[in-house]
Amino acid sequence: MSGKKLICGPMATISHRAFRNAVERFGGCDEYFTEMINAGSLLANSHFEKFYIDPAPVPEKIVWQLTGHDTLKMIEASRILTALPGLGLDLNMGCSAPDIYRFGAGISWMIKPVEETKKLVQGVGNVIREWNELHPESSKRFSVKLRLGDDDFTDEKFFSFTDMLVEEGVQLLTLHPRTKKEKLSRLPRYHYAEDLKQRYGERIKVYVNGNIKDKNSFDSACKVCPSVDGVMISRASVSKPWIFYELKKSLCSEGQTSEQTAPLEIDMEKLALDYIDDIQLYQPQEFWKTRLQRFFTYYSENFKFGHYAQSQWINADFSSENNEDLRARIREFFEKCPEERVKVL
Repeated sequence: MSGKKLICGPMATISHRAFRNAVERFGGCDEYFTEMINAGSLLANSHFEKFYIDPAPVPEKIVWQLTGHDTLKMIEASRILTALPGLGLDLNMGCSAPDIYRFGAGISWMIKPVEETKKLVQGVGNVIREWNELHPESSKRFSVKLRLGDDDFTDEKFFSFTDMLVEEGVQLLTLHPRTKKEKLSRLPRYHYAEDLKQRYGERIKVYVNGNIKDKNSFDSACKVCPSVDGVMISRASVSKPWIFYELKKSLCSEGQTSEQTAPLEIDMEKLALDYIDDIQLYQPQEFWKTRLQRFFTYYSENFKFGHYAQSQWINADFSSENNEDLRARIREFFEKCPEERVKVL
């Protein structure tokens, strides 16, 4: 295909083992970023942390994403994550959710005094370098996910910041090319991802993220930034866990076998019920409601009567044993709309 990697982006309440299982059923992608792992909670070894650091079913494709506001805690937490299976460690400097930003995490690291952020990057970079020197057979990559910066950003501010990251040893930048407050309705400024690649060349890898949801939007992004090394897809992979399969199929070169290009039939009801099974197997019961509601909010977008499906599914009784109420509502939907049960790619 285009030579670009396909990456599943980090999403709160989504980027966990159960979701990766769903994507892997359709052949998976090249890399999976985890949802943000809070440094303080990880160091406190809270009851729920084991669910955040479960790398299954594909440990070799995992990128651990770390968040927090305290430099020392993040450096210590990076020691734990670097020792886990996976491709490497990613610092979240792009999340602009108000509660994350006010906490001093996420995009706050792009807005704080640069020396404070530099201290964090140096510290985590040293942890990763030490690990790689001692374990060359399982070396880890150091990456940062970021935005353009605050709403008063300038090219000078942005590239000065990325220069610092690269000088301190960051090997990959994933850019969501919007500012702190820009909404998803605004088209991302993809050319900044191309600018990063042209600026640093082979010194680093660059992934682009934002509004990529199908072949057309993939092509549009790649037309603006043809040199990037990978394309990250987030929300669209929740509504369509098969999106990476779809892209691979549409991008594959001529001469592929018929097996690789054969139509794929998806049982939409079974996929939904299997997802509930995996949530119950691999997430604590306290998380079931939020994880299921978030997934089915997006999954319902696939259907002609998606608003009805969404209303029915996210308002189920999640306290029922084995999530039987949600299961019954899903079965009822497909009984009423049998034409929606099978999707052919």
